[in-house]
Amino acid sequence: MSSSSSTSPRLSPQGLPAKQGLYDPFFEHDACGVGFVVDMKGRKTHRIVEQAVEVLVNLDHRGAAGSEVNTGDGAGILVQIPHKFFAAACAKAQIPLPAAGQYGVGVAFLPKNVTKRRRLEEKFEQIIRSEGQTFLGWRTVPVNNKSLGETAKGSEPCMRQVFIGRDPELTDDLAFERKLYVIRKRAYNEIRNTTMDGAEYWYLCSLSARTIVYKGMLLTLQMSEYFPDLSDPLFESALALVHSRFSTNTFPSWSRAHPYRLLAHNGEINTLRGNINWMHAREALFSSEVFGDDIKKVLPIVDPHMSDSGMFDNVLELLVLAGRPIAHAAMMMIPEPWSLHETMDDTRKAFYQYHSCLMEPWDGPACIAFTDGKQMGAVLDRNGLRPARYYVTKDDLVILASEAGVLEIAPANVLKKGRLQPGRMFLVDTEEGRIIEDEEIKAKFAAERPYRQWLDQYLVHLEDLADAPKVPAPDRATLLQRQIAFGYTHEDERILITPMARDGIEATGSMGNDAALAVLSNKPRLLYDYFKQLFAQVTNPPIDCIREEIVTSAETRLGSEGNLLDPTPTACRRVELKWPVLTNEEFAKIRRLELPGLKVGTLPILFRVTRGEQGLRKSLEELCLMARRMIEEEEVSVLILSDRGVTADFAPIPALLAVAGLHHYLIREGLRTRLSLVLETGEAREVHHFALLIGYGVSAINPYVAFETIDDMIHEGLLPNLDHKTACKNFVKAAAKGVIKVASKMGISSLQSYRGAQVFEAVGIRQDVIDQYFTWTPSRVGGISLSTIAAEVLLRHHAAYPERPVESPVLPSGGQYRWRSDGEHHLFNPETVHYLQKAARLGSYAVFKTYSQLVDDQSRTAATLRGMLEFKPTTAIPLEEVESVESIMRRFKTGAMSYGSISQEAHETMAIAMNRIGGKSNTGEGGEDPARFQPLPDGDSKNSAIKQVASGRFGVTSEYLVSARELQIKMAQGAKPGEGGQLPGTKVYPWVAKTRHTTAGVGLISPPPHHDIYSIEDLAELIHDLKNANRQARISVKLVAEVGVGTIAAGVAKAHADVVLISGYDGGTGASPLTSIKHAGLPWELGLAEAHQTLILNNLRSRIVVETDGQLKTGRDVVVAALLGAEEFGFATGPLVAMGCDMMRVCHLNTCPAGIATQDPKLRAYFKGKPEHVVNFMRFIATEVRELMARLGFRTVEEMVGRSDLLEMRHAVQHWKAKGLDFSNILYQPETGPEVGRFCREQQDHGLEKSLDVTTLLPLCQPALDRGEKVVAELPIRNVHRVVGTITGSEITRKYGAAGLPEDTISLKFTGSAGQSFGAFMPRGMTFTLEGDANDYVGKGLSGGRIVVYPPAGSTFPAESNIIVGNVGLYGATSGEVFIRGMAGERFCVRNSGVNAVVEGVGDHGCEYMTGGRVVVLGLTGRNFAAGMSGGIAYVLDEARDFASRVNKQMVSLDKLSDPAEIAAVRALIEKHAKLTGSDRAWAILAGWGTYESLFVRVIPKDYQRMLACLDRAQGQGLTGDEAVMAAFEENSRDLSRVGGN
Repeated sequence: MSSSSSTSPRLSPQGLPAKQGLYDPFFEHDACGVGFVVDMKGRKTHRIVEQAVEVLVNLDHRGAAGSEVNTGDGAGILVQIPHKFFAAACAKAQIPLPAAGQYGVGVAFLPKNVTKRRRLEEKFEQIIRSEGQTFLGWRTVPVNNKSLGETAKGSEPCMRQVFIGRDPELTDDLAFERKLYVIRKRAYNEIRNTTMDGAEYWYLCSLSARTIVYKGMLLTLQMSEYFPDLSDPLFESALALVHSRFSTNTFPSWSRAHPYRLLAHNGEINTLRGNINWMHAREALFSSEVFGDDIKKVLPIVDPHMSDSGMFDNVLELLVLAGRPIAHAAMMMIPEPWSLHETMDDTRKAFYQYHSCLMEPWDGPACIAFTDGKQMGAVLDRNGLRPARYYVTKDDLVILASEAGVLEIAPANVLKKGRLQPGRMFLVDTEEGRIIEDEEIKAKFAAERPYRQWLDQYLVHLEDLADAPKVPAPDRATLLQRQIAFGYTHEDERILITPMARDGIEATGSMGNDAALAVLSNKPRLLYDYFKQLFAQVTNPPIDCIREEIVTSAETRLGSEGNLLDPTPTACRRVELKWPVLTNEEFAKIRRLELPGLKVGTLPILFRVTRGEQGLRKSLEELCLMARRMIEEEEVSVLILSDRGVTADFAPIPALLAVAGLHHYLIREGLRTRLSLVLETGEAREVHHFALLIGYGVSAINPYVAFETIDDMIHEGLLPNLDHKTACKNFVKAAAKGVIKVASKMGISSLQSYRGAQVFEAVGIRQDVIDQYFTWTPSRVGGISLSTIAAEVLLRHHAAYPERPVESPVLPSGGQYRWRSDGEHHLFNPETVHYLQKAARLGSYAVFKTYSQLVDDQSRTAATLRGMLEFKPTTAIPLEEVESVESIMRRFKTGAMSYGSISQEAHETMAIAMNRIGGKSNTGEGGEDPARFQPLPDGDSKNSAIKQVASGRFGVTSEYLVSARELQIKMAQGAKPGEGGQLPGTKVYPWVAKTRHTTAGVGLISPPPHHDIYSIEDLAELIHDLKNANRQARISVKLVAEVGVGTIAAGVAKAHADVVLISGYDGGTGASPLTSIKHAGLPWELGLAEAHQTLILNNLRSRIVVETDGQLKTGRDVVVAALLGAEEFGFATGPLVAMGCDMMRVCHLNTCPAGIATQDPKLRAYFKGKPEHVVNFMRFIATEVRELMARLGFRTVEEMVGRSDLLEMRHAVQHWKAKGLDFSNILYQPETGPEVGRFCREQQDHGLEKSLDVTTLLPLCQPALDRGEKVVAELPIRNVHRVVGTITGSEITRKYGAAGLPEDTISLKFTGSAGQSFGAFMPRGMTFTLEGDANDYVGKGLSGGRIVVYPPAGSTFPAESNIIVGNVGLYGATSGEVFIRGMAGERFCVRNSGVNAVVEGVGDHGCEYMTGGRVVVLGLTGRNFAAGMSGGIAYVLDEARDFASRVNKQMVSLDKLSDPAEIAAVRALIEKHAKLTGSDRAWAILAGWGTYESLFVRVIPKDYQRMLACLDRAQGQGLTGDEAVMAAFEENSRDLSRVGGN
């Protein structure tokens, strides 16, 4: 990016561009590498600083550079104040420096202009003096910026150090730190937040008497060169914290480099918006003995200009300075998952429970390294979603970093190798000269105060309250009126409420969503429908709230919060609820609650019908004022908002509007933490409603009309064999579990943190409504006003209470989920489906035009945003000048539909068609039959050009990867972004199981996250891994449109993806919860435009191909997509309809009448589709595109990309809701120079030529590759050598196929610390032995190779209790062997489907989602072992006999070894392990086999065991091969005892 003002984007003071178009800097993310080096005994040396800089350099690949290779995202170092160095430097600068500890040092970013700078400095000096301290002088920090890129130089500040003498009256060190903090906060308010010239530069990296920060917009390698101070031998410290940043943007931002004042953070805070709001609300209650009146000077605590890490640092700093030890403060902000912990000590649970009454967790994946200058510690989030490895040496050095091997340490000097564990803390105290273990730290803080006693005294549990007198019986006579007034439809009853009340689960559906957006619908829609759920993708992972339930918590507490800074026993005066959704009986208890400190009040949320919009507005104002009075005068701490009492005269205020409006009013007034909101509403009935209400601040909800409806359905016989109480209990369970799932899609594990986090985007609500009632919620296309909201309520109300009585009134049909003639408009309806199929079969373009006109004509019934756009008139060109149909079709792709969700016939037909036209079909995530990789005799090919790599990793072998033209990483799926999937066992037919490398008849789970992508730098690693696995393929990343997807797309481009796909929310063929189909994600128009604009702003657009998909149906859709920034286009539903799909929406039931979305052989026989039908569809689309290009004057697609200036909004929109829409943000074009490309025109540099494989291994292994000769060699390896062996393995597969080479043909021994993905996708014939240790993802996707790891010679630590390999080993491995002498980290063997492995200990979540193979664990395991495990067997040595308490028993059974053949096989594996690794542990077990054999616990999935028994019976009947498998599958399908619907 040029730094000249003419072409650079408009920059805000922090270096980030101002909000413009669809880009908003609030949604920037960053991740990184973090590390520290500490001398445990507190000895200050220059060597510590040198080592820390070396750690930083060895984490270089975890940082990033943008469009300039020499401009980094940021690097920095925090050290103790180097007094000797400053004494010498200040003497030179003639600054009188007092003794160590008697002065503070600040590092300020200032403008380079001397006049501006002096003014700011003078102002700062005044503040110092007015706070009673002595200003000593300024020193300019010497820098050398020769190696910096233009962007970094263009925004480089002048860095100055300020020295402040301590007031002699401040005898306490912490009191001086507090004073320096007050000075810094005042300076922010009195300099940075003013109009002073140059004020936008003002930033204090640090201001302390203990520590100092050097940081900037640097690459790690530029750090020591840029700051000569760091190389001075006098520059000494006993501890150093370093950080290398990977941001999703390339904008210059010097202040966003880490470390901050107390910490460096690798992670993402998902609950940020809520945390900021709650913190702001708490400030009104702050009082602190130690701060006194100064507390008012430091507000606001949270600096809104900072990143999430900076804001976290703001709050941590306040808690520490107010008197809490830093480790205590960290335990409050990132508590471990305590509520469902089966073995946690009660005293510690009480600590967490009490503190949860003071503040909500800052939730999200995080490794936070923190220091107060004396202690250096680190804490990991509750789910262990970031790597942190440490070494302790015999000479008292502690090194912790995101990777092992960042410093060379002699093996004999290593005392211990460990990892930070989920929810655990690691603390080095330089004053005590030792490491304080997690147990000791937490036991100390938990015992400091009698927390359990306080809780017993003040915390009330809902179930302990007396039952209320009889709850009034529902009035069935008037129910229909209430239902209509609250917008109920026939579909709500039949489709949504039935499964919730009957089975306790939310409803599922399929085939995406082609109904109108709420703002375009002709029908009145509930306010909830205007909001879309946000979800995690790339920068943080969603959570599996079913299999990893131990990290979630649903508790809710009612009552007022205490003073965060000075808590008292009464701070836990609360009522605790298990769920946020209340039955009528539970709600009645709360309504009558009368206890000291817990006072309940009720306010109606109704407005007078005759007063219309004015009535609604007035009622909302009155609600706020009455709530204020109740808090201030009546001291109400639980406020019930109720819409009971709807009559012909009074209509309900939309509950969401009332709740959110009051929530934000109370935040602004500083009253919000003084009460909890409880809602009694007739409106809420589905998961999305409950999620929104909680997301905007409600604590508990009683959906009374939903319960009345259930009662009525029981009376009508619609819920047979159910009593009312059970049905309501089921409904509450489904609703609460559903909300937890919605929160977990965002990576939020605790509902306390989700409350008020408002992780939603509005689509179709005007900004003034947002600002008043939904403050800070993104809403980017304008939309309805308060009067329209009132009009929608009144339309429903008039239908419920008509002026003239209606003959036998009934509920409206709805038509949201399926097409109904009187229901919501759908783009695919019987008419459009008929014309499209006719056109495809007849090959008639004329019939196709009839179809496309029906879809495109949205003047009568609008459905999509693109339907509201028109082409501007331009000069047309002759059709023959436009690029050919054949050339356009090469840009077309079909969507990712797995073999498993659709039939073999449909899958292969699609592939043949796309290969004929030169486009690309997509495997989906179900693997692919290797027989399809070979061309057919007639020249056709069934090989899908795009091979998808999804979280399930089914069938992702070296051969699968090598046979692709494009490898697509599916980060999210349009129909259910942020969620995983499940293929029930009854659908896992033998042929499906074969391509997925699993067992027929056994259910399969796709986890919500990729377990090797928890952050942007992890995605960069997987992109790198896949590029190594197939150097000829493009690497693509699939994202789903949501607010902020543009910054993620920029991060994806910086992570070196070749293609980014922005999917709309409306696609999707497989099964999905209806909540997700309808309410998660955005139309692609918004996501695509945002991605294109943000890539242009970052000057990254020319490096990456942008693709879009999601209900693309016509040539016009394609042209609009191109004008908004896409150059490739995906179709899924369209080609399915062309092949015969009738849109019955029963894909999830395996009953597809067209033989497409089914595996049932009988139904597959009905499939009538032919490749010609799909070819015709694609040709027609391309023909239509070509005609439109001629009309618009474009000769090539490339000319058209990003030309949004040729689109405008439809003139004179008359639609009563759509007339408020404003598309200026979608059509916005960033101001850039001609050098910034609008489409992809350069290749990404994947850096493969520098890899160890290309430089060393390939030449070394050439004899094996060419002639199959044996190759043996020894090599050194370092953590910067990543994905070692993968390129070499891919060349073997390319030449020799899946069979690979004979065992041990290539046998390489490495010495040192291996980088990430060691031995990934290695095929048969390769054996890697590593003497040393390895980082994350060892043996990822192993495809037949062998990996052996053991500690280096000379090591004295016991291998079995030390970490030797990192997290997520053997993810998605399909075959091979692995022997590890030592412990593995979290999630070892996740989704292993065929490898035999021996390891001497594993972390949490071992063998998660495993589907095959054998795993022997000769030591301890972490919690949640075997979660989601549906195949394979694990054998765990249980010497303490407590292993069962750490197993997730949902899907597995535990027993002893009994079968002699199995015992012999386990023993043989241990013998092989002993021989290959020299394991003392293994030899000891073999020597005492008689004793040890009985201590092994056999972990086997129940479904797998049952299927194996069926197979044995089939073989016993004389059946063999495929026949036996099919017979066993059919027997198993009839068995009703399958686990959890599998």
